[in-house]
Amino acid sequence: MASILFVEDDPSARTALELALTRQGHRVTSRATGEDGLEALRARRPEIAILDVMLPGIDGIEVCRRIRRGDPLPVILLTARGDDLDVVLGLEAGADDYVVKPVEPRVLDARIRAVLRRAETRADIAAYGDLVIDRASLKVTKAGTDVRLTPTELRLLLELSRRPGQALTRQHLLAEVWEHTYPGDSRLVDACVQRVRAKIEDEPAEPRLIETVRGFGYRFTAP
Repeated sequence: MASILFVEDDPSARTALELALTRQGHRVTSRATGEDGLEALRARRPEIAILDVMLPGIDGIEVCRRIRRGDPLPVILLTARGDDLDVVLGLEAGADDYVVKPVEPRVLDARIRAVLRRAETRADIAAYGDLVIDRASLKVTKAGTDVRLTPTELRLLLELSRRPGQALTRQHLLAEVWEHTYPGDSRLVDACVQRVRAKIEDEPAEPRLIETVRGFGYRFTAP
């Protein structure tokens, strides 16, 4: 069960999903605009935010971007069918996942639970050059400085670094990190890899830790 901030401007859709998620046991705070959503977030931090992309005023992508400036809070975007540009922009803004509208409540509930499970992995401490991954405390540092990763970014890094030198397909990463396997969602993997590289690589444009295996996937290479 999770505390959820749900931002949706359509009253009927907002009421229906709020009721459905409440029936699933979640605690839902709903708002109609991006501005009100950010205000609610400042008043009380939820465990996850669900944002409709098409909001009046500040849209869902901008809300996600503002959240990401200082908070690894998990974010799921709701996007209209076929709006690939919205999906790409949302993932680049730091969203952990997206669900296509019209939304099936059970699908959304499953995605919520999957996103929240990503922060539950436990293991040991490993060092790769100046990058240190503490799997027990779920902390990552680079040159002694904390690296702020979202739960999804952290789980992706854990999955890649668990098998150094091994090439992992996008479909494998999608199944292990996002817990769903629709082939079209492979862009979730690519966008998340780019965000992780920006945080852990010395030169993100020339990555040395997370290598691209062309036409296949990605490989974590220990220095």
